[in-house]
Amino acid sequence: MMTIVFAVLVLGVMGLLFGLILAFASKIFAVEVDERIPAVQECLPGANCGGCGYPGCNGLATAIVEGKAPVNGCPVGGAASAAKIAAVLGVEVTESEKMVAHVHCSGDCNTAKNRANYEGIEDCLGAVRVANGYKECAFACLGLGTCEKACPFDAIHVVNGVAKVDAEKCAACSKCVSACPKHIISLVPEKNPIRIDCSSKAKGKEVMDACSAGCIGCGLCEKTCKFDAIHMEGGIPVIDYDKCKKCQMCAKACPRHIIEPWNTPEKVKELQEFKAKQAAAKKAAAEKAAAAKKAAEEKAAAAEK
Repeated sequence: MMTIVFAVLVLGVMGLLFGLILAFASKIFAVEVDERIPAVQECLPGANCGGCGYPGCNGLATAIVEGKAPVNGCPVGGAASAAKIAAVLGVEVTESEKMVAHVHCSGDCNTAKNRANYEGIEDCLGAVRVANGYKECAFACLGLGTCEKACPFDAIHVVNGVAKVDAEKCAACSKCVSACPKHIISLVPEKNPIRIDCSSKAKGKEVMDACSAGCIGCGLCEKTCKFDAIHMEGGIPVIDYDKCKKCQMCAKACPRHIIEPWNTPEKVKELQEFKAKQAAAKKAAAEKAAAAKKAAEEKAAAAEK
């Protein structure tokens, strides 16, 4: 009996001693945390998408408090989060232009040619590893949905063989930009309707043989622009959005129609069709899931009988 009591006392004394040591150590080695960091983090949406360039919302909050990142550094939270953070830190916030992702390719199933029948995993990175993809154009969107899987906001989907972005849902997190193995997605100002819909750096005839909607590098867009806002770089047009006046003259001059103003009735209709296909696909998936569930229930009920 005395042995048990002695053992309990020894364990109790050891526990107390170790507890005191840990309490003392926690005071000595404590790392001071700026109380503003958790307050700023509360103002962020908590998506932890990495679109800000920092490892999650906590990383951005720390950078903002330390002055290494602007208060409007969160592309997902936007102006609302920036205003809250500015209030916490007691600073002013300058309004930033909203950016959205854009796929620089219009080579869909009707315009882009295939040089092989791809039978493999539904992943663009996997397809690229097999002779740089199965399309004639080496710069074409493969349409296997790697960007779609990477998007945490359901803002990008493959439609008719090419990825399309829903600007209303896009939070400019850059996940799709990083995921695309062809590097044909970039962030562009949402309010500027001018978009470049091709990434091909190939020359005229090669482009025409591969895709009926590819840039042939003629340079008419550059010659037409009166504001020095568009230049040919590596055989494709690149827009300087700081200089662009949205006059759309480059779009009208392009003989291949790969520079498009997205506020035209045609593009509005295309976006509406895109959203309708999205809704139809979701409805079909829900109906399929419901039918499968019902079939499983009926099978289980029949088995019980």
